Amino acid sequence: QVQLVESGGGLVQAGGSLTLSCAASGRTFRSNSMGWFRQAPGKEREFVARISWSSGITYYADSVKGRFTTSRDNAKNTVYLRMNSLKPEDTAVYYCAAGSKLTIKPEDYEYWGQGTQVTVSS
Repeated sequence: QVQLVESGGGLVQAGGSLTLSCAASGRTFRSNSMGWFRQAPGKEREFVARISWSSGITYYADSVKGRFTTSRDNAKNTVYLRMNSLKPEDTAVYYCAAGSKLTIKPEDYEYWGQGTQVTVSS
């Protein structure tokens, strides 16, 4: 089992920044990929970014490329999502997820955090 605890969401004005954290515990060695997803009201959960625990290689959705950065601290078993130049359309519940595959499909991730609300006002 892997437990994921997210923090860092909140309300921010358009153009502002937020950093989300996701602390992992448990059998983390089984999960090479840490993904970030988001879900806005009435919409499906969508991929945002992912990072490999082992290599640090990242991958981003086109909608956030150049604005969001994901990173990891292996010593703390924590991944981060730094979000800059936020837009109202970034408003959603953000989730971190752990899985063994380096994939962008939410169904391939076995473990999920509780989610944290990010609201961007115009």
